Amino acid sequence: MKEKKEDNLMEKIVSLCKRRGFIFSGSEIYGGLGGTYDYGHFGLALKNNLKLYWWKKFVDNRRDMYGIDAAILMRQEVWQNAGHVANFVDPMVECEKCKEKFRTDQLENKNKCSVCGGNLIEAKKFNMMFETRVGASDDSSAISYLRPETAQGMFVNFKNTVDAFHPKLPFGMAQIGKAFRNEITPRDFIFRVREFEQMEIEYFVRAETWEKYFEYWKDEMLSWMEEVGIDMSKVHELEVEDVDRAHYSKRTVDFEFDYPFGRKELFGLAYRTDFDLKNHKLNYIDEENTDLPVGKAEKMIPHVIEPTFGVDRAVLALLLSSYCEEEKGEEIRSYLKFKPNIAPVICAVSPLLKNKIELIEYANIKVFAPLKAEFGRVMWDDNGNIGKRYRRQDEIGTPFCIVVDFETLENDTVTVRDRDTGEQERVKVEDLKKYIQEKIS
Repeated sequence: MKEKKEDNLMEKIVSLCKRRGFIFSGSEIYGGLGGTYDYGHFGLALKNNLKLYWWKKFVDNRRDMYGIDAAILMRQEVWQNAGHVANFVDPMVECEKCKEKFRTDQLENKNKCSVCGGNLIEAKKFNMMFETRVGASDDSSAISYLRPETAQGMFVNFKNTVDAFHPKLPFGMAQIGKAFRNEITPRDFIFRVREFEQMEIEYFVRAETWEKYFEYWKDEMLSWMEEVGIDMSKVHELEVEDVDRAHYSKRTVDFEFDYPFGRKELFGLAYRTDFDLKNHKLNYIDEENTDLPVGKAEKMIPHVIEPTFGVDRAVLALLLSSYCEEEKGEEIRSYLKFKPNIAPVICAVSPLLKNKIELIEYANIKVFAPLKAEFGRVMWDDNGNIGKRYRRQDEIGTPFCIVVDFETLENDTVTVRDRDTGEQERVKVEDLKKYIQEKIS
């Protein structure tokens, strides 16, 4: 296996993503819009598989989690009381000469512009929320914001969830959705963007138990990363110092990843105390407090543990973890070593020759259609010769390529090629479903 060169690995990933229909620059035909990206067919499939697996692990397979899909637009009071209007800011400097703007905390030289060498003007605070207006009125009451996080949509629905389901502590609320931040300097492909997606949990606990559940959720997050195929040797825990924590957090652990452009944040785990529920004036009737007389209940404010997963950063970390190169003679074979449960395509079906009707009909009716009905993520590929198809499917990350050839017509067996080893074996058509199911299990 050939060593991956970190200096051009990002270039290879970006090129592969465009070439194979994973990710494109936003508004590309008009010159692009900074910090925005569009997911193509396979990128969307990869992202959806990550989200489905996350939802299955943290919501469907649990008894203490309630899902929600809150509106992106909320009243401005939500963000005022949550502290975002006053505190959701980044320090910003501007070049005196070329007027380029930078985040102060991302600069090596705080005095000189990295673009033109000009002097940088003194830092000022920049609120990253996108401001908009709701309705026809143009006074201040119409101001709203595109949400910079999904968390507040869960907090403002805390009472609704408690009233509807009467959950006992501890319990959580989970949401997958878009968030928006007007980043000063979006960069590094989909790592830092202005429109992104989060998978987030607000887990409500009694104040005295927060440390236990903080450790529990740290282990759960690490477990999920490993299960989806993120390279755990590149994942590191960082205890965030007081000065760097968000205004609502009493403790934060960042899970960082070794990207080609440096060790940067991948996911985060925060102890938000009772900050949000208290500011929204929300409480909980604790009927489980055994210290109180029978028939009495206590109003209390739960504390919150918040595991946050960025979908786009998960996609990038997974692409970087899965990318492999192998020397084959004078050529280099590149492929994405996705786990089958996450891969955009589980298997691709090909007739050996695309101009032989008998091969096409057999492949389509007896192989492709049954597998498509069973697994969904099955692709038909008859473009180019068989070698080109293998290379294309390798870069898509397809674990298995199934070829219908002339021997198939004689004995009802097909060739199944393994993406990682390149090895091929004959499998009976009637056994294909079982064969693939055992492989992906």
